[in-house]
Amino acid sequence: MITSVNLACGAAGVVFAFKARIDLAFILMLAASAADFLDGFSARLLGAYSDMGKELDSLADLISFGLLPSVMLYNSSKVCMFGESWVCWVPLVIAVASGLRLAKFNVDTRQVHGFLGLPTPASALLAGSLCYYVAADPSCFLAEWFAGPVFVPVLSLCLSALMLSEIPMFSMKFSKEDGSVLKGKRMAFAFIVLAAVLVCLICRLNWSLAVLLSFSCYILKNLVYAALKV
Repeated sequence: MITSVNLACGAAGVVFAFKARIDLAFILMLAASAADFLDGFSARLLGAYSDMGKELDSLADLISFGLLPSVMLYNSSKVCMFGESWVCWVPLVIAVASGLRLAKFNVDTRQVHGFLGLPTPASALLAGSLCYYVAADPSCFLAEWFAGPVFVPVLSLCLSALMLSEIPMFSMKFSKEDGSVLKGKRMAFAFIVLAAVLVCLICRLNWSLAVLLSFSCYILKNLVYAALKV
Protein backbone atom coordinates (compact mmCIF):
# COMPACT_ATOMS: atom_id res chain seq x y z
CA MET A 1 0.00 0.00 0.00
CA ILE A 2 2.78 2.43 0.91
CA THR A 3 4.68 1.62 -2.27
CA SER A 4 1.50 2.22 -4.28
CA VAL A 5 1.29 5.70 -2.71
CA ASN A 6 4.79 6.33 -4.06
CA LEU A 7 3.64 5.30 -7.54
CA ALA A 8 0.44 7.38 -7.36
CA CYS A 9 2.36 10.49 -6.26
CA GLY A 10 4.87 10.03 -9.08
CA ALA A 11 2.15 9.61 -11.71
CA ALA A 12 0.27 12.68 -10.46
CA GLY A 13 3.53 14.62 -10.36
CA VAL A 14 4.17 13.85 -14.04
CA VAL A 15 0.74 15.26 -14.91
CA PHE A 16 1.43 18.48 -13.01
CA ALA A 17 4.91 18.74 -14.51
CA PHE A 18 3.43 18.64 -18.03
CA LYS A 19 1.04 21.37 -16.93
CA ALA A 20 4.03 23.48 -15.81
CA ARG A 21 2.96 23.25 -12.15
CA ILE A 22 6.50 22.56 -11.00
CA ASP A 23 5.58 23.47 -7.43
CA LEU A 24 2.96 20.74 -7.12
CA ALA A 25 5.12 18.28 -9.05
CA PHE A 26 7.97 18.75 -6.57
CA ILE A 27 5.68 18.46 -3.54
CA LEU A 28 4.43 15.16 -4.94
CA MET A 29 8.03 14.04 -5.51
CA LEU A 30 8.75 14.72 -1.84
CA ALA A 31 5.64 12.75 -0.88
CA ALA A 32 6.83 9.88 -3.08
CA SER A 33 10.24 10.05 -1.37
CA ALA A 34 8.60 9.83 2.05
CA ALA A 35 6.57 6.81 0.91
CA ASP A 36 9.71 5.22 -0.57
CA PHE A 37 11.51 5.57 2.76
CA LEU A 38 8.54 4.36 4.79
CA ASP A 39 7.88 1.24 2.72
CA GLY A 40 11.46 0.06 3.18
CA PHE A 41 11.40 0.97 6.88
CA SER A 42 8.09 -0.85 7.36
CA ALA A 43 9.32 -3.92 5.49
CA ARG A 44 12.43 -4.13 7.69
CA LEU A 45 10.40 -3.51 10.85
CA LEU A 46 7.77 -6.15 10.06
CA GLY A 47 10.00 -8.54 8.13
CA ALA A 48 7.50 -8.24 5.28
CA TYR A 49 9.78 -8.90 2.30
CA SER A 50 8.43 -10.24 -0.99
CA ASP A 51 9.51 -10.43 -4.62
CA MET A 52 6.34 -8.59 -5.64
CA GLY A 53 7.09 -5.75 -3.23
CA LYS A 54 10.64 -5.47 -4.55
CA GLU A 55 9.50 -5.29 -8.17
CA LEU A 56 6.67 -2.85 -7.40
CA ASP A 57 9.11 -0.61 -5.54
CA SER A 58 11.37 -0.41 -8.60
CA LEU A 59 8.44 0.29 -10.93
CA ALA A 60 7.22 3.06 -8.62
CA ASP A 61 10.71 4.54 -8.36
CA LEU A 62 11.04 4.59 -12.15
CA ILE A 63 7.99 6.85 -12.38
CA SER A 64 8.60 9.01 -9.30
CA PHE A 65 12.39 9.35 -9.55
CA GLY A 66 13.05 8.63 -13.23
CA LEU A 67 10.26 9.98 -15.40
CA LEU A 68 9.10 12.78 -13.09
CA PRO A 69 12.47 14.63 -12.80
CA SER A 70 13.00 14.20 -16.55
CA VAL A 71 9.69 15.88 -17.33
CA MET A 72 10.34 18.61 -14.75
CA LEU A 73 13.71 19.43 -16.30
CA TYR A 74 12.19 19.29 -19.78
CA ASN A 75 9.41 21.74 -18.92
CA SER A 76 11.60 24.05 -16.82
CA SER A 77 14.22 24.41 -19.54
CA LYS A 78 11.48 24.99 -22.12
CA VAL A 79 10.00 27.80 -20.00
CA CYS A 80 13.39 29.41 -19.35
CA MET A 81 14.28 29.25 -23.05
CA PHE A 82 10.88 30.71 -24.03
CA GLY A 83 10.32 27.85 -26.44
CA GLU A 84 11.17 24.26 -27.22
CA SER A 85 14.66 23.28 -28.38
CA TRP A 86 16.62 20.05 -28.71
CA VAL A 87 18.20 21.00 -25.37
CA CYS A 88 14.85 20.47 -23.64
CA TRP A 89 14.73 16.82 -24.69
CA VAL A 90 18.12 15.80 -23.29
CA PRO A 91 16.81 15.33 -19.70
CA LEU A 92 14.80 12.32 -20.90
CA VAL A 93 18.08 10.41 -20.70
CA ILE A 94 17.60 10.50 -16.91
CA ALA A 95 14.49 8.32 -17.25
CA VAL A 96 16.45 5.77 -19.30
CA ALA A 97 19.40 5.78 -16.89
CA SER A 98 17.02 5.42 -13.93
CA GLY A 99 15.45 2.34 -15.50
CA LEU A 100 18.87 0.78 -16.05
CA ARG A 101 19.97 1.76 -12.52
CA LEU A 102 16.90 0.18 -10.91
CA ALA A 103 17.15 -2.99 -12.99
CA LYS A 104 20.82 -3.32 -12.04
CA PHE A 105 20.01 -2.78 -8.35
CA ASN A 106 17.44 -5.59 -8.39
CA VAL A 107 19.97 -8.18 -9.57
CA ASP A 108 23.15 -6.84 -7.92
CA THR A 109 23.81 -8.68 -4.65
CA ARG A 110 26.59 -6.23 -3.74
CA GLN A 111 24.16 -3.40 -2.96
CA VAL A 112 22.72 -4.69 0.29
CA HIS A 113 24.05 -2.16 2.81
CA GLY A 114 25.00 0.61 0.38
CA PHE A 115 24.79 1.70 -3.24
CA LEU A 116 27.02 1.41 -6.28
CA GLY A 117 26.12 4.50 -8.27
CA LEU A 118 23.86 7.41 -7.42
CA PRO A 119 20.48 6.22 -6.09
CA THR A 120 17.52 7.39 -8.17
CA PRO A 121 15.78 9.31 -5.32
CA ALA A 122 18.90 11.43 -4.73
CA SER A 123 19.18 12.23 -8.45
CA ALA A 124 15.48 13.07 -8.63
CA LEU A 125 15.44 15.30 -5.56
CA LEU A 126 18.44 17.25 -6.80
CA ALA A 127 16.83 17.81 -10.22
CA GLY A 128 13.38 18.47 -8.74
CA SER A 129 14.57 20.98 -6.15
CA LEU A 130 16.55 22.78 -8.84
CA CYS A 131 13.45 23.10 -11.03
CA TYR A 132 11.36 24.26 -8.07
CA TYR A 133 13.94 26.88 -7.07
CA VAL A 134 14.13 28.26 -10.61
CA ALA A 135 10.32 28.40 -10.81
CA ALA A 136 10.11 30.14 -7.42
CA ASP A 137 12.79 32.72 -8.28
CA PRO A 138 12.92 33.31 -12.08
CA SER A 139 15.47 36.11 -11.57
CA CYS A 140 18.09 33.84 -9.98
CA PHE A 141 21.32 32.99 -11.79
CA LEU A 142 20.22 29.36 -12.16
CA ALA A 143 17.33 30.51 -14.36
CA GLU A 144 19.89 32.17 -16.65
CA TRP A 145 21.81 28.91 -16.81
CA PHE A 146 18.61 27.05 -17.69
CA ALA A 147 18.13 29.41 -20.64
CA GLY A 148 21.48 28.39 -22.13
CA PRO A 149 22.25 25.35 -24.29
CA VAL A 150 24.80 23.77 -21.92
CA PHE A 151 23.62 23.57 -18.30
CA VAL A 152 20.59 21.28 -18.58
CA PRO A 153 22.20 18.74 -20.97
CA VAL A 154 25.40 18.57 -18.91
CA LEU A 155 23.48 18.18 -15.65
CA SER A 156 21.28 15.46 -17.16
CA LEU A 157 24.24 13.54 -18.54
CA CYS A 158 26.21 13.85 -15.29
CA LEU A 159 23.32 12.57 -13.17
CA SER A 160 22.77 9.71 -15.63
CA ALA A 161 26.47 8.79 -15.61
CA LEU A 162 26.56 8.85 -11.81
CA MET A 163 23.54 6.55 -11.60
CA LEU A 164 25.18 4.03 -13.92
CA SER A 165 28.61 4.29 -12.30
CA GLU A 166 30.25 1.91 -9.83
CA ILE A 167 31.00 4.68 -7.33
CA PRO A 168 30.16 3.54 -3.76
CA MET A 169 27.56 5.75 -2.08
CA PHE A 170 26.30 5.38 1.47
CA SER A 171 22.69 4.56 2.22
CA MET A 172 20.40 6.15 4.80
CA LYS A 173 18.87 2.74 5.58
CA PHE A 174 19.82 2.00 9.17
CA SER A 175 20.86 -1.48 10.24
CA LYS A 176 22.30 -3.12 13.35
CA GLU A 177 25.30 -4.17 11.26
CA ASP A 178 26.31 -0.57 10.43
CA GLY A 179 29.92 0.23 11.26
CA SER A 180 31.31 3.37 12.87
CA VAL A 181 32.57 4.74 9.52
CA LEU A 182 29.11 4.51 7.94
CA LYS A 183 27.50 6.09 10.99
CA GLY A 184 30.03 8.92 10.77
CA LYS A 185 29.18 9.53 7.12
CA ARG A 186 25.49 9.72 7.94
CA MET A 187 26.10 12.04 10.86
CA ALA A 188 28.19 14.38 8.70
CA PHE A 189 25.45 14.43 6.07
CA ALA A 190 22.84 15.19 8.75
CA PHE A 191 24.91 18.23 9.84
CA ILE A 192 25.13 19.38 6.22
CA VAL A 193 21.34 19.17 5.85
CA LEU A 194 20.89 21.12 9.09
CA ALA A 195 23.40 23.76 7.95
CA ALA A 196 21.61 24.11 4.58
CA VAL A 197 18.27 24.60 6.34
CA LEU A 198 19.74 27.22 8.68
CA VAL A 199 21.34 29.13 5.78
CA CYS A 200 18.01 29.25 3.95
CA LEU A 201 16.19 30.41 7.08
CA ILE A 202 18.74 33.07 8.02
CA CYS A 203 19.13 34.39 4.47
CA ARG A 204 15.40 34.05 3.76
CA LEU A 205 15.99 31.89 0.72
CA ASN A 206 13.45 29.52 -0.78
CA TRP A 207 13.33 26.26 1.18
CA SER A 208 13.94 24.17 -1.95
CA LEU A 209 17.51 25.50 -2.01
CA ALA A 210 18.18 23.52 1.19
CA VAL A 211 17.19 20.31 -0.63
CA LEU A 212 19.33 21.26 -3.62
CA LEU A 213 22.39 22.03 -1.47
CA SER A 214 21.94 18.88 0.64
CA PHE A 215 21.89 16.45 -2.28
CA SER A 216 24.63 18.32 -4.14
CA CYS A 217 26.77 17.84 -1.04
CA TYR A 218 25.70 14.18 -0.84
CA ILE A 219 27.13 13.59 -4.30
CA LEU A 220 30.31 15.57 -3.63
CA LYS A 221 30.90 13.79 -0.30
CA ASN A 222 30.58 10.37 -1.91
CA LEU A 223 32.92 11.35 -4.73
CA VAL A 224 35.49 12.47 -2.15
CA TYR A 225 35.03 9.27 -0.14
CA ALA A 226 35.49 7.22 -3.31
CA ALA A 227 38.63 9.15 -4.29
CA LEU A 228 40.12 8.74 -0.81
CA LYS A 229 38.81 5.16 -0.55
CA VAL A 230 37.19 5.90 2.79
